[in-house]
Amino acid sequence: MTEKKFEILKEATPFQGFFSVKQFDLRHTLYKGGWSQTITREVFHRRNCVAVLLYDPDRDEVVMIEQFRMGALQLPAEQAWLLEIVAGAIEEGETAENVAHRESLEEANCDIETLIKISEFFTSPGGTSELLTLFCGKVDTRDVGGLHGLASEDEDISVTAMTFDAAYQLLLDGKILSAIPIIALQWLYINRSQLRQDWKTTS
Repeated sequence: MTEKKFEILKEATPFQGFFSVKQFDLRHTLYKGGWSQTITREVFHRRNCVAVLLYDPDRDEVVMIEQFRMGALQLPAEQAWLLEIVAGAIEEGETAENVAHRESLEEANCDIETLIKISEFFTSPGGTSELLTLFCGKVDTRDVGGLHGLASEDEDISVTAMTFDAAYQLLLDGKILSAIPIIALQWLYINRSQLRQDWKTTS
């Protein structure tokens, strides 16, 4: 392949609801040279999103949330409630940092003191356009817990602060089935000691 190119021949939106589905007819250059045939693909389209792992370095606790998820309907009923971290979509005019602070208050009633960017990645680029920015936010977990979320968005979110070791054990035991918290907790497993030094913990 001398140059990576693609050409959109046709674009349509066959479904528009809470999310949308876009359909593309396109072709792209090939590694062996030349162009592909015209291919038709559907893409699940939504706004780009933000997730934030809320972490108290002094208490060595993370904030986990649990809520019902449509994508998990294939599981037995009680498993359709997934353990996750705070997340939400970027609205028009917002920055990723704005969303991290807003969603932390809405979903967990947490005020972020310090925010650092972990990574930016596509969640499932074979079928969705979603690009996610992942953060870690320093919080005080002493009063964290209870039920939160916006009634206007039909959110029903259970919030729990737990030790990092307990959360990581849930990951190892296969109790966390959503990719974003898995990535976030693995990042914290690698960077925890340095992060606690950087955030000047008391222990």
